[in-house]
Amino acid sequence: MTTFNSAVRARPVKILLADDNQERAEAVSRSLTEAGNVEIVRLAPGARLLDTVTLEKPDVVIVDMSRPDRDGLDGIREVSESVPRPIVMFVDRDDRTFMEEAIAAGVSSYNLLGSAIPDVKPIVRVAVAIFRRHRQLADDLARARTKIDDHDTIKRAKAILMKQRKCDEPTAHRWLRRTAMNRGRRLVDVAAEIIDA
Repeated sequence: MTTFNSAVRARPVKILLADDNQERAEAVSRSLTEAGNVEIVRLAPGARLLDTVTLEKPDVVIVDMSRPDRDGLDGIREVSESVPRPIVMFVDRDDRTFMEEAIAAGVSSYNLLGSAIPDVKPIVRVAVAIFRRHRQLADDLARARTKIDDHDTIKRAKAILMKQRKCDEPTAHRWLRRTAMNRGRRLVDVAAEIIDA
């Protein structure tokens, strides 16, 4: 993902701006454009957030809500589940419960707007960093779960082989490994077949 300060910028940072308030959207666009090498895409009135994110493939999504709106979180949930992106949210009113719901829905950075538009660039940078860290942790967790599941599957298959063939654990493991090599399959796939059979 491209960032504002990349030494080599192959393409501009593409930001999808979803805000019904034209004046505020223009101010945010100006702030971001001043950072250089930025492409702003606007969410068309009545368009679904998921459809636009899928079509435009932005690097970052900025959602501006004039008031905390729980129905508005549905679109964010859809994006987070289907095409995850860093999502920055601005709201006009503080609501701790809504903030927690927004973060659970996939918002990387939740910000309360005052009367003045803040410098959006550092907020977007932080959101991208948080998003990347969250995705890395989620990927690490998924890999760990897969490894544990694979280990359990192999262990169960070895127990079945030990009972069927009346052999010890090292012999069952060698049989699994040899069978997997002969079939050009992963050890865990052969083990799963034994369990299913």
